[in-house]
Amino acid sequence: MWNQRIFEVLMEMDLLQRFEAYVASEKKIEPKDWMPDAYRRTLVRQISQHAHSEVVGMLPEGNWISRAPSLKRKAILMAKVQDEAGHGLYLYSACETLGVRRDDTIRDLHSGKAKYSSIFNYPTLNWADIGAIGWLVDGAAIMNQVPICKCSYGPYARAMVRVCKEESFHQRQGFQIMMTMAGGTAEQKAMAQDALNRWWWPSIMMFGPPDQDSPNSAQSMAWNIKRFSNDELRQKFIDLTVPQADLIGLTVPDADLKWNAETGHYEHGPIDWDEFKRVVAGHGPCNKERLEARRKAWDDGAWVRDAARAHAEKRASRKSDSNTAAA
Repeated sequence: MWNQRIFEVLMEMDLLQRFEAYVASEKKIEPKDWMPDAYRRTLVRQISQHAHSEVVGMLPEGNWISRAPSLKRKAILMAKVQDEAGHGLYLYSACETLGVRRDDTIRDLHSGKAKYSSIFNYPTLNWADIGAIGWLVDGAAIMNQVPICKCSYGPYARAMVRVCKEESFHQRQGFQIMMTMAGGTAEQKAMAQDALNRWWWPSIMMFGPPDQDSPNSAQSMAWNIKRFSNDELRQKFIDLTVPQADLIGLTVPDADLKWNAETGHYEHGPIDWDEFKRVVAGHGPCNKERLEARRKAWDDGAWVRDAARAHAEKRASRKSDSNTAAA
């Protein structure tokens, strides 16, 4: 028995070496391929949290569909919220290829066990917030998600191709809202500036804690799940977004922000990581409201799931009876 155990350990070590060499060669891992348990767990955690973020992310904007300032804006916002629902479905499906049940991942969300992006626990107070979310939140999402198109896990990488294309539309429509308001009346510009003031720092925090406090980043990068560290992505986002704010006449709410010609990057002020930790821990402005909305939607939709399940069972039964008769 001891010799058998030694043999199994050696076999697993050999498989791990082959796996790491395969991933390092920029090849994709598919659902039926061998993978380390830790790799599978990391993907389940990341993909399910990503899916939860897309679905919860519908809530801050969904309540503005009926209050959009024009029919055109209403149609655009409806399309955007619908896109986010689709992104959640793609990602839950990708997560299921790893052998987990969608219902279980959703149950983890409702119980508070699973996390989602901290940004969606902030309220949308006026129409300018919808512009800020599109410009900043979806802009940060694109910065995070484009590298995932080259993720080592095939189903996740392929799902992200369409997601990123749609997110780029979301970012442009958000920036267009902010540009229109910044170029409007003094009151409209003040609303746009106020939205930027409230959403800037939460958007910066979207990239996660600083690298030294991010326990999973190093291994995720070694496995090509992540391509850039949290701080690298955060810096890219700041460098790209500050000139956009300048272009439309808005001011980034960071008194310490300055351009460093030697590094070619903007230097920014201190980030309030205590606030980030409070929100992630469930104590943000809208944490309870967001989870309660998702639980209610799940409970209210039970009859739809039951009907779909019954229909699928009936079709399977008819197909089985047909095959039996044909035989």
